[in-house]
Amino acid sequence: MFAVIKTGGKQYTVAADKEITVMTLAGEAGSQVVFNEVLALFDGETSTIGAPHVAGASVTAEIVEQARGPKVYAFKKRRRKNSKRKRGHRQDLTIVKITAIQPGA
Repeated sequence: MFAVIKTGGKQYTVAADKEITVMTLAGEAGSQVVFNEVLALFDGETSTIGAPHVAGASVTAEIVEQARGPKVYAFKKRRRKNSKRKRGHRQDLTIVKITAIQPGA
């Protein structure tokens, strides 16, 4: 069984025991997180598509760690003007491990 969930403005395909990296979620490593925005459920021959969400369905996950993404540089240069700007950014991320998928009623 696998599901499509929405969190942080993005959609993820998840299955049991799969680790995914999502935008920052509140919580410490080892704590449980429940995703209620389940967009679709697929179980072999049956599939349930939500409109927009599957009623009663949820996905439970455990936070593995709070991490940061790679450094991304934003560099702007205006030629012949002696003007430039360099900025760095690292996105805060959360790595979660899917523990269970509960289908809706």
